[in-house]
Order: sequence, then C-alpha cells, then structure tokens
Amino acid sequence: MLFKGIFRQLREIRDGCERKSRSRANRKCVNGRGKSHIAPESPPSPSALIQESCWANLPPELLLDIIQRLESSQTSWPGRRDVVACAGVCRSWREKTKEIVRTPEQCGLLTFPISLTQPGPRDSPIQCFIKRGRATSIYSLYLGLSPALSGDASKLLLAARRIRRATNTQFLISFATDDFSQANDTYIGKLRSNFLGTKFIIYDSQLPCDHAIQSSNRSHRKLDSKPQACSRVPAGRYRMATISYGLNLLRTRGPRRMLCTMHSIPISAIQEGGTALIPSTSWSCLDERCSLPSLSKGKNLVKSYSGNPVEPLKSVHDTRDPLILKNKVPRWHEQLQCWCLNFKGRVTVASVKNFQLVAAVEPCQNVPATEQEKVILQFGKIGKDVFTMDYCYPLSAFQAFAICLSSFDTKPVCE
Repeated sequence: MLFKGIFRQLREIRDGCERKSRSRANRKCVNGRGKSHIAPESPPSPSALIQESCWANLPPELLLDIIQRLESSQTSWPGRRDVVACAGVCRSWREKTKEIVRTPEQCGLLTFPISLTQPGPRDSPIQCFIKRGRATSIYSLYLGLSPALSGDASKLLLAARRIRRATNTQFLISFATDDFSQANDTYIGKLRSNFLGTKFIIYDSQLPCDHAIQSSNRSHRKLDSKPQACSRVPAGRYRMATISYGLNLLRTRGPRRMLCTMHSIPISAIQEGGTALIPSTSWSCLDERCSLPSLSKGKNLVKSYSGNPVEPLKSVHDTRDPLILKNKVPRWHEQLQCWCLNFKGRVTVASVKNFQLVAAVEPCQNVPATEQEKVILQFGKIGKDVFTMDYCYPLSAFQAFAICLSSFDTKPVCE
C-alpha cells in the first residue's frame, strides 16, 4: 500500500501541474482578446514540482529502504517498470536507484535500456524469443520463454528492420519498432553483410568514451589518447564484432559453420577471474548509452573462409586478444536422419538457422574447461516466424540479437 500511495501522489502532482497550465492558457485567451499583452511566465515543469515536493526531501535511509523493497519485490516485467519510475522521480531518487539496481551479470535482470548493452548473467542464461515479420521485414526481440507462455507480459527489448541493397543487406537495430532513424536516440546499431552473405559486421552507434581506437581501417574515426567526453558520431562508426560463415561450394548437406570475432570483448573475460567491460551510462537520461571500449588492434582479426574447417587464428595470444566464438558441431542422428544438438527443450523445429555458440580457445589461453564447454548463445526455431534466443555472459542482448539476425539473411554459397 505504501508504494501505491507514493505513485498515486506523484501522478496527482503531475496532473495538477497540467491542469494549472491549461487554466492559465484559457484565461489568457478570454481576458486578453484583441489586445496586445505580455506572455505570462511559463508554469514550472512537473519534474520541478516533484523536486520541490516532499518526496524529494525524504530521509536518505527511508528512501533507500523504499527502493530496495521495491527492487527486490518486482523481479519481472511488467512490474519491473515501477523501478524505472523511481529513477524518474527526481535527482535524489535517481541516485539511490543507481546505487541499488545491479547489472544483468550480477542479478540476471534487465531494467534500463543500458542493460541491453551490458553482459548477461554468468550462471543461467536470459531467455528471449524473436518474432519475424515477413511483410514488414521487422524482427522483434522479446523477453520471455515464448509468445504462448509469456503472452501480454512479454517485454519488447529490441527491434530490427532488414533493408536489402544491391551489394549488401543491412539490419538497423533500435529500441522501438516504429523508429529506425539513425539520427534518433532510439537507434542502437546495425548489422551489415557483404555481397555473398558470408561475412557480417556489427556496428555500434557510439564510439568509446575514454579509449582510443587503433585501427588501420580508414573508415574508422581516430580519437586522441586523452580522455574526452562521449559524443555521438555518425551511425555505424564503431565496429563491435565480425561474423563469418563457411563456404559450401560442393553443396554438401550439413549444418552451417560460423565464426564470431568479438572485437569489444577480450579473451580475458572468460579466463579465471576475468571480467567483461561494462559500458557506462549517463543517469541524467536513462536512454543514453555509452559504447564498450575498443580492444581491437590494427590487425585483421578474422580469417576469410575458403571451404576449410573452422579454426581459430593461431598467433601470439595475450589478454587483449578478442574473444572468438564458433558454432558447436552437431552430431548425426541415425534414427531421425538429421543433425542434432541438445537445446534442452528450447528448440522444437529443425532448421538450418539453429545454432549454439561456444568459445574457440587454445590451450595456451588458460581458459577453464567449464568455460570452453559453456553455451554462450543458442538460437533456434519453435514455430512459424518464431525463434528462441538464450544468451549469457559475456555477450549482451544487443550483441546476441545482432548475431542471430545474421542467420536470417540468405546465404546461397553457404548452404
């Protein structure tokens, strides 16, 4: 009852401010008809009224207890939106919410938009599903087990629109299903393919805040090594990952072979005691994001396919080398006469698009055996135009969604 009363009073303050604004505008039209007049001072905004209200002056201990109880009680959507509402009350509430709400890696929950660019949990994956719109060429990512089980409680996370061009295919990724403009804040990044559909590049919409990008590619914008403020640059400037599919020139039947080089995730993230880099956020605007720091060097991190089996690059390894993911090799089932993988009940329809990604490591990289066998991302079909997507540390929802989108594009030389 306490939480309901708080939100009810906050709504009353906001509605009261709107009514006062409308009444002053009406009096101006009636009393000032036909005469020149000086425009009255604009009424204070709802956020300013709330900042001056009793809720902004709550004792810090009481405010901390209120937000802690709300955060622990609302562990799923749509109830999770109450936690987001707390961060939008005023500055003091936002600071307390910032202290309490943890990253998906720590709590396994998605709360703010910045959570979609942060690594997932280590222990159990975050389960999502993708709905494909054939008529609109829009792909929507929802939080939940499946449309049948989640129903109206499904939370829209990301959306992508496929744009076919003469030389490539692009997927524009956004927070909204009706706005894919690269000039708006809802735009998060894009996925672009080559002509044959064998290589895809994931681009983020923002450059790193305080790290320099070292690359021989002239299309990348170079920054000084000095720390500087994070600013938005032309969309598609920051290369986050590269996805390559193996060629199948002999047209033999079998699963696809794919290799993902995560330029923004070092191999040290899955080593003993390693951690993935977490993008920061500006809490003055909950939708504002900062991209992950770049760890790529000025060398080519992905080897082109020539029909040979998938193999990780052999070079001098250190903790700054990028994490490389490969698809888990399925086994041939004699009775079913098909290639099979253990999706643990999350995939029910056979499809060439189904895959599981694991880390491609070498013995000299000192990666524990449990991390080598761990499925970091799995994607598969469960119905017509419905697919499941389960991801975990060190991938983020945005990275996992972009990798899965590459599976939807046509690949005539890979199948």
